[in-house]
Amino acid sequence: MKTVTRSFDYQEYASPDEMDPRDRELVQAARDAQKTSYAPYSGFNVGAAVRLEDGTIVKGSNQENSAYPSGLCAERTAMFAASAAHPGKAMVSLAIVGGFARKIDDKPCSPCGACRQVMAEYQMAGKRPLSVILSGAKKTLKFSCVDDILPFVFDSFYTESHPSR
Repeated sequence: MKTVTRSFDYQEYASPDEMDPRDRELVQAARDAQKTSYAPYSGFNVGAAVRLEDGTIVKGSNQENSAYPSGLCAERTAMFAASAAHPGKAMVSLAIVGGFARKIDDKPCSPCGACRQVMAEYQMAGKRPLSVILSGAKKTLKFSCVDDILPFVFDSFYTESHPSR
């Protein structure tokens, strides 16, 4: 037996002013998307925005349904819309915000496992890192790639093709 340690770095911002302007723009798009959330059952409104390799930003928000789990998370709404409207364009960054009563929580909200796996799939399809930005009212975290929030994706090819991760 051997013990394997895996670590990763991420950036933590106390203010949007510290962020790269393109990341700040993406977070603002996610905040705008949160306003279109349909969450009458949970009351938790989430917005997401994905930037494509050509600079296009596609927004999505969570959409709930009384026939749970028929709804869809904001992250997947944005990624699926981006893939459908812009096939073949790699996704390079994804920003996520969330909170109750259409307010942004102080702490960043984290994507569910299903959304993380979809992120990993689009990262693989794009053949480039997909950075992930989790933004709260008082703190924002930026991860350089999906691997940092989902270290063992459901695809052995990905792990084999990225031996340094």
